[in-house]
Formats: sequence, C-alpha cells, structure tokens
Amino acid sequence: MRHAWMPLAAALFAGTLAAQFEQPTRIAAGGEDINVDIGHAAPFAYDFDGDGVRDLLVGQFGEGKLRVYRNEGTDKAPKYGKFEWFMAGGEIAKIPAS
Repeated sequence: MRHAWMPLAAALFAGTLAAQFEQPTRIAAGGEDINVDIGHAAPFAYDFDGDGVRDLLVGQFGEGKLRVYRNEGTDKAPKYGKFEWFMAGGEIAKIPAS
C-alpha cells in the first residue's frame, strides 16, 4: 500500500543523508596519496598517541591489517606522516574478515 506522504518522506530522507556526508577526497601522507595494498580502505580519526590531535587509522580489507598515520599538523589542518602498522602483542595486528 502506497501512501501520499511516501515520496515526500523519501525526498526528505535522501536530503538528510546527502547533508551528512562531504564529497570524497584523497588524503595524503608523507607527500603521497594514501593507497592501501589490498581491497578497500576504512579510515577512522582518533587521537591514538594522546597529543591532542586526531591521527588516522586506515584498515585494509584484504589482509585486515591496520595502518596508523600520526597527525603532525592540527585537527583543522592535518598533516599525516608515513604510516606505522598497528601493533598488538609485539605483532602487526589483524582484523579477521568474515
């Protein structure tokens, strides 16, 4: 059963979703665009080293490894250095793919 308000609700919902996301952009680190080795990237910003600025964690789908890019700039003008693998228990941490 289709209601008269459904097209309006769908348009409002689509507009809300569009307003939530910025256009995609490439992020550079160490002077080069970030490009994971395998699969899709899954970035997450968080202050991993406790210095008051958000660093970048980038997961890669294929092997489940995680890269940490330290922010050498500010939150408003981030500047990421070369990555280090996220370590746990003295080994490169991996997130299993299901």
